[in-house]
Amino acid sequence: MLFKLEKPDLSKTDLSEIVSKAIKHKDSISKFIKKISGKEYLYWDKVRYKEPSPNGFTKEALWMVVKMRRTFNQIKSVIKDKNGSFFVWSKLDYFEEFFHELDMNTGGELFLEKGRLNKTNKQKLIARGLMEEAIASSQLEGAATSRRVAKKMLQERRKPTNHSEQMILNNYLSMQAIEGKYKNKKMSLDLILELHSLITEGTVDSENEPPRLRKKGEPVYITNNAGGPIYYEAPDEVFVKKEIIRLIDFANDELDEGMFVHPVIKAIMLHFWIGYLHPFTDGNGRLARLLFYWYLIRNGYWAFAYLPISKVIKKSPKQYIMAYVYSEQDDNDLSYFLDYNISKLKIAIRDFKDYLAKQMSCNVKMKQKSEIQYGLNIRQIQLLQYFYGNSEERTTLKVHMSINQVAKMTAIKDLKDLVIKDFLVANKQGRNVYYYGTEKIKELFEE
Repeated sequence: MLFKLEKPDLSKTDLSEIVSKAIKHKDSISKFIKKISGKEYLYWDKVRYKEPSPNGFTKEALWMVVKMRRTFNQIKSVIKDKNGSFFVWSKLDYFEEFFHELDMNTGGELFLEKGRLNKTNKQKLIARGLMEEAIASSQLEGAATSRRVAKKMLQERRKPTNHSEQMILNNYLSMQAIEGKYKNKKMSLDLILELHSLITEGTVDSENEPPRLRKKGEPVYITNNAGGPIYYEAPDEVFVKKEIIRLIDFANDELDEGMFVHPVIKAIMLHFWIGYLHPFTDGNGRLARLLFYWYLIRNGYWAFAYLPISKVIKKSPKQYIMAYVYSEQDDNDLSYFLDYNISKLKIAIRDFKDYLAKQMSCNVKMKQKSEIQYGLNIRQIQLLQYFYGNSEERTTLKVHMSINQVAKMTAIKDLKDLVIKDFLVANKQGRNVYYYGTEKIKELFEE
């Protein structure tokens, strides 16, 4: 059964009476509308139960006024629904301040003071962000693997052992490709197919057909879980083929939009558009989030490679689905989807700032003691800091080389020196040598 939003019964409301009353109480009504349409964008189901009615208005009457005000402020997008009507959106109160902050600190300086990070540390942060995004984006699509196991697989460059790990590896390699060669490519159908192939390669067994473009008359239904309600039925293949050409022009900034649209808004719209069209039999969600990153990195917002947006979205998957549903079923109002994604983006930025501050201030005394007393270099110090906070973890020569972007001999010297100084122990298992932290590491952190 197709899920339908609960909508208020407005049949008994008198429009002229409501307008007259709204004008009379315009200050309290404006305050109410700002509360549910400014700092956040709420639908009827939230307004009905959570927000008190000002001046004796019924909730139904208030909702009618809210819809009138929202309609007045809406901007037509270039995205069409399956019936040929355009989606619309509104500039919420906090958009201008948020985008101003982004644009004043574009790219790598988005979260950092100038010059605080060298090239090696920036690459480490990008690698961390890409890993976290690859894992969370795959988990959103059903990958049944813990973050810890998945991260270890990527760090150790171990081959995937199941469908879930393959999804995560594919996502990681795709994110790397976006941050590398694809950011300089124009969008095209071939590029969409190539990206989709990257994220779905090897994710099905021999008995099932690999993910592909949908065929004529082949329906796709979106559900939250097996046996649950159907939240969305994707449009037919004829509509998809027509609209994906317009999506490509939009992604290349070649579609006349009649006004400037901020790159973050456009990236979120691309995310929504692919999700709405659902052109493939599988992998649409991962592809949508991949195009979000592609557009922003291509347009100079390369620091977004630090931000695992899906990690934040994964904490509220039902809200993520409902952001799509609200946008589709409440008069094609994209503001719901924009508000949800920007709110999660703000959380991702905050989390990254907190992580960076913690890393930057992580026991300065330890760094000084490590350098002066033991003659350790910055790579060795960072490895010991990691082991101090993750005592059960391990590393390998390949991982140390990859994280620090150093040659094999340099990595060997780093690790052997730490073994000699009793900070690490080496344990050979088959062909691999694993390095584990020792109790001595605590001496650097604890008085």
